[in-house]
Amino acid sequence: MLNEVLAKVIQKNPGESEYLQAVEEVMESLQPTVKKHPEFVKAKIYERIVEPDRVIMFRVPWVDDKGEVQVNRGFRVQFNNAIGPYKGGLRFHPSVNLGIIKFLGFEQIFKNALTTLPMGGGKGGCDFDPKGKSDNEVMRFCQAFMRELFRHIGPDTDVPAGDIGVGGREIGYMYGYYKKIINEHTGVLTGKGLEWGGSLIRPEATGYGATYFAAEMLATRNKDFKGKTVAVSGSGNVAQYTIEKVTQLGGKVICASDSCGTVIDEKGFDKDKLAFLMELKNTKRCRINEYADKYAVKYFEGKSVWQVLREQSIKVDVAFPDATQNEINGDDAQSLVNKGCICVSEGANMPSTPDAVKIFIDNNVLYGPGKAANAGGVATSGLEMSQNSERLSWTREEVDTRLLNIMKSIHKSCLDASEAYGAKGNYVVGANISGFLKVAKAMLAFGIV
Repeated sequence: MLNEVLAKVIQKNPGESEYLQAVEEVMESLQPTVKKHPEFVKAKIYERIVEPDRVIMFRVPWVDDKGEVQVNRGFRVQFNNAIGPYKGGLRFHPSVNLGIIKFLGFEQIFKNALTTLPMGGGKGGCDFDPKGKSDNEVMRFCQAFMRELFRHIGPDTDVPAGDIGVGGREIGYMYGYYKKIINEHTGVLTGKGLEWGGSLIRPEATGYGATYFAAEMLATRNKDFKGKTVAVSGSGNVAQYTIEKVTQLGGKVICASDSCGTVIDEKGFDKDKLAFLMELKNTKRCRINEYADKYAVKYFEGKSVWQVLREQSIKVDVAFPDATQNEINGDDAQSLVNKGCICVSEGANMPSTPDAVKIFIDNNVLYGPGKAANAGGVATSGLEMSQNSERLSWTREEVDTRLLNIMKSIHKSCLDASEAYGAKGNYVVGANISGFLKVAKAMLAFGIV
């Protein structure tokens, strides 16, 4: 029955490879729910959940520092608001297209449901590249982007956040313009600065959350991070705070990367090295080869972390793909397995190809899919929304404790669902079914809307 649903999705969405990949994975995982829940079949829940509520696509004209008019294409896909306002990040990157935004929005439905917070699934972005742009150019673009987006969002309708290419600077420019247009100070964006409605721990949340999730997985085999060699891809927000938390828990992170290449530091990151990396990427906005120059470590130009590990005789125990979708392929996964990797926790969205996922699961690797492992970011965005609604601010310790408890809850719900539906220990099946059930029951309660 779900094969027919997938066939229709493929027919209706040609060329949207990332979206089709995400739907295929979820539909495969949901097969055990069909017999147990005939009410979902009758109400066509499976057919309805793969169709977004609405797709918004718009022109973004802006003027660069040379006075030239530039034109980009913006998106917001509001996928499903059965359990709460649409919630999901904005991605600014040249690769952004409708298929990628739909894949991200679809994944967000289940990720948000897993947090237990009242948030629906959505995603947005633009094919604008902030790299190499001046602050003034980024500001003018963000204001132009918000001139259209503002009419589709609101604190009880749709609450965007950051993603690749959208950090504190971009959120600030967009929120400032939204506030000017609407003449309200509301919690319509998350990832805001602490001085104007943001939450402590929000910048750290995705990286911390993925690390907490990995710690929970390791604990099922009576293991922890102490003495473990850890591979992290990327060097943005998620990677930075994954490195920080792994180091705090006793692990040794030996690599990081950006779109230009990979550094391997076999002595491992420490507090000073991480501080340099953060300044390099967050303030100077420079390439990661400067880290290699400063600390005299190996730099591999044009290669991903996983390519380098495949080619070099380097053993890692735990892997955190924190960069982008489909960064680990089947060959990379087999290489990690051959070198003794026991745990993979995805900080990015769908960073492992289907071949890679199968290899991890077939080889009994603890594999935490992105919708579960990296849900800490959106969970803390939900906590930021709560603080904004109450007009108060929680302490760092309080937010971190709530984040830790949410990640433990997600881990438990994945294991419980996987066991209840005949796939014990399979976090992919557990995450998809656990998230789906909550949303499906809400959709059923609302009738045919």
